[in-house]
Amino acid sequence: MGVIIPVLPKLVEGFMGGDTARAAAIYGVFGTVWALMQFTCSPILGALSDHVGRRPVILISCLGLGLDYVFMAMAPTLGWLFVGRVISGITSASMATAFAYIADVTPAEKRAGSFGMMGAAFGLGFVLGPALGGLLGSIDPRLPFWVSAALALVNSMYGFFVLPESLSPERRSTFSWRKANPIGSLELLRSHHELFGLAGVAALYYLAHTVLPSMFVLYAGYRYAWDARTVGITLAIVGVCSMIVQGGLVKPLVARFGERATLLAGLTAGTIGFTAYALAPTGRLIWAFTPVLACMGIFGPSLQALMSRRVQPHEQGKLQGANASIMGITGMFGPALFTQAFSRAITPGSAVHLPGAPFFMAGSLLFLALLLATRVTRYY
Repeated sequence: MGVIIPVLPKLVEGFMGGDTARAAAIYGVFGTVWALMQFTCSPILGALSDHVGRRPVILISCLGLGLDYVFMAMAPTLGWLFVGRVISGITSASMATAFAYIADVTPAEKRAGSFGMMGAAFGLGFVLGPALGGLLGSIDPRLPFWVSAALALVNSMYGFFVLPESLSPERRSTFSWRKANPIGSLELLRSHHELFGLAGVAALYYLAHTVLPSMFVLYAGYRYAWDARTVGITLAIVGVCSMIVQGGLVKPLVARFGERATLLAGLTAGTIGFTAYALAPTGRLIWAFTPVLACMGIFGPSLQALMSRRVQPHEQGKLQGANASIMGITGMFGPALFTQAFSRAITPGSAVHLPGAPFFMAGSLLFLALLLATRVTRYY
């Protein structure tokens, strides 16, 4: 996923004849539809994995994603690229299953650390991916898609030979379309009143977080004149910091301060980091505040651990599907919200020229999440 980040917005911009404002609006539609597919398919795959096991769902998703990157690499028009992005939203909707896998094999008291390791794995991917994608994109904007396809297909083969099943047959549940659909999956959160407030915190966090994949490439190119190589290196720095935070800090911080304190600290760091991104007059300040923003990464594992404690083993897939539904809902609105705000803020003749507006909005959302989290976790 990380390899194509530096080039996908620029590829859309190329189809738009280099019009950044118009490309931002179109790219927002891309992000919204991708999130719609995540919203629709994640709970289905999560519930299906509760029924048939985690392994087949993960392997088929990896294989499908690899084939889709081949499709996007060959897309001759913006319309075909859009179709490919829709398919990638479906084939990459297995993260709920991956988190359920971790819940299967990890004791409740150790899950925050294990979820942090998953975040560190993402961080490592975003160290290598964007840096590689930026370099490859400087050669040919479609080359990163071919490399991503190869990586995903190799990953599916690795999983086929190495990944064991985590959910034994006696722990599986029957599949129900009523609970597997996106709206039905959210019933789990309503049926456990302890989860409802945390779900609201998660929604605000996920909405704010969509500003990075939606806006960073276009924002950095517009405000700091960064090319694909510089963006790739910067995203690699973000990945390094995230990997250090989630792989090295989550476990000791949770052990020392508890899940509630680390959750609140992560939201605080995100609020400060996004506000700094909005205000930064130079790219160097973006780099300076990247470690601060990366500390936002301690939020996710703490949230996952708090929520997973409150459901039964046979409900872990449904819980992760519900979380993915929340992410999908916010992902549908977030890209359009932030890209439209950016497009309006930089359009000639606008009342206020404020390129950092999307990051101001993201920081405000995280501040609201912090206030809500302080309240809903006060008895934890």
